[in-house]
Amino acid sequence: MIRWPSVLGYAPWVGGRAQSLVRTRDEMARCRAAAPGIQQWGLSAERREAFGMEDDVTSRGRVLVAGATGVIGRRLVPLLLAAGYEVVGTTRDPSRADQLLRLGAGAVVVDAFGRDGLLAALEAARLHAVIHQLTDLRERDLAANARLRTEGTRNLVDAASAVGVRRMVAQSIAFAYAPGDGPAREKDPLDVDAPSPRRETVLGVQALEQAVLDLPEGVVLRYGLLYGPGTWFASDGPVADQVRRGERAATDGVASLIHAEDAAQAALQALSWPPGVVNVVDDEPAPGRAWLPVYAAALGAPEPPVRSGSDRGERGASNAKARLELGWIPRYPSWRDGFRLALG
Repeated sequence: MIRWPSVLGYAPWVGGRAQSLVRTRDEMARCRAAAPGIQQWGLSAERREAFGMEDDVTSRGRVLVAGATGVIGRRLVPLLLAAGYEVVGTTRDPSRADQLLRLGAGAVVVDAFGRDGLLAALEAARLHAVIHQLTDLRERDLAANARLRTEGTRNLVDAASAVGVRRMVAQSIAFAYAPGDGPAREKDPLDVDAPSPRRETVLGVQALEQAVLDLPEGVVLRYGLLYGPGTWFASDGPVADQVRRGERAATDGVASLIHAEDAAQAALQALSWPPGVVNVVDDEPAPGRAWLPVYAAALGAPEPPVRSGSDRGERGASNAKARLELGWIPRYPSWRDGFRLALG
């Protein structure tokens, strides 16, 4: 069952931050006057009527965000609402549903491995599109995450197809490419012949992408290494802990990074992108010996040890398609500024 925010408890998102809860029509009028450029609030016709909003202000459609309380999902929901979409967010944790309600989104508690529950949720939502941001990385269990990519994605795609949803935007990764020269482009093959345990991760990615691209309007976003609050690279995350202890070496392996805010913005924009695969990474693929010392300095950690060589597939990725063909502009075009602002 979908829970919707009560009319007298809607918290609009204006100027990149959540405003105080709106409890009266007068407060809604003041909030709208303070942000005249926001004409769409992601509210249903019934809730707009209850707030006394004009009849000609309509939603751009209803979007379900699967994994709405994760690192990207919780940044994406406010962006969708501000852009005029109605939003339904899924979470498998009942205690997190209220987070979505406070933002003004609907909330449904459902497990991606439960086919019947997913189908019921999508049937009830009457959707324009689905955005797939499901992960299972809380315990850093890559096998569990690969299973979610394979089985959970299949269930989500089948449910979307069954209720007539044509468009799905899905999270993938830009570091599953086969070894090659230079930053990888979208046409380059995935590393399906990699040895274990990398092989299991890549096969999970392949299964996710094939399932999503089977839909008429499937868009796959291959994200670089995510950094920013709430990620593994956050100042209180596991990678930061390794760097502080001197356990992570700076190598010749090339990586592409992306701030979680830019990843969320790309997911919003991808609702209007043509079907296909897109690398969502910053402008500067770099070897670990270049970016890891900058990351350590932003943390106030010791200079990391240096080790020659690289791991399989560490080649980075190109964002030329997103930048030049689709007009995506990251707020943090380089990890150099991103680390300083996110960690400093």
